[in-house]
Amino acid sequence: MNLEPRSRIGRSHWRALALAVLGAALVAYGAVAEHLWGLPSGLDVAVHSLLVFPAFAAAIWVALPLARIPSVQLLVAAAVVALAAFGLTLIGAGSAANVSKLACYALLGYWFVSLFEELWWVALVAVLVPWVDVWSVAAGPTRYVVEEQPGFFERISVGFPNPGETATVNIGPPDVIFFALFLAAADRFGLRVGWTWLTMTGFLAATLALVWTWDVSGLPALPAVCLGFLLPNADLLWRNMRDARAAARM
Repeated sequence: MNLEPRSRIGRSHWRALALAVLGAALVAYGAVAEHLWGLPSGLDVAVHSLLVFPAFAAAIWVALPLARIPSVQLLVAAAVVALAAFGLTLIGAGSAANVSKLACYALLGYWFVSLFEELWWVALVAVLVPWVDVWSVAAGPTRYVVEEQPGFFERISVGFPNPGETATVNIGPPDVIFFALFLAAADRFGLRVGWTWLTMTGFLAATLALVWTWDVSGLPALPAVCLGFLLPNADLLWRNMRDARAAARM
């Protein structure tokens, strides 16, 4: 008797239930956040860093098995969720639309993993992307959108509501996409998935704390995401690149 398939199905059911509960909790929090008690400056940053953002990031981790479905289905699912987010925005269901945007970008990140045939390709992207993001935030397209088209940025970004306020802390689509991409890559290539999630989430929380400490409008988030992928997997990535170089010489 082989019990492995039944065990795997049971785990998938529990994971689906956990994702549904977490998604509903995120929607509920977004709907009631402005009616909660306001927090002193500094404490609200701690709440975001330790509770709110990790809860949103946890949804990407819980949904990780979706990264294994065929790439065409992932694209279709992302398109459907994007349409749902647009429709929910039109009817005024902003909290549900916000979670739908998170889901859409995460699915796109899962899909992008299918474009990488080798692990060292992912590592190379993780090394190069932060420099592009720093330039974009400092003097490129991101700066233009945030400063000149703030309404557009708010519409496409994922917002983390502040308790007792209508304001939100927002991160752009690329930040969520690369977070999901690196987490899915860690799963696909046998890296340290749990540590990857923890370090990416922790470094993003630290970035938020730096925004508050330095009193700036925003900082590049992709350096935190990329570093969070590279650091816990450095030895495995180095071994993979060394093996790939050796194979190329043969």
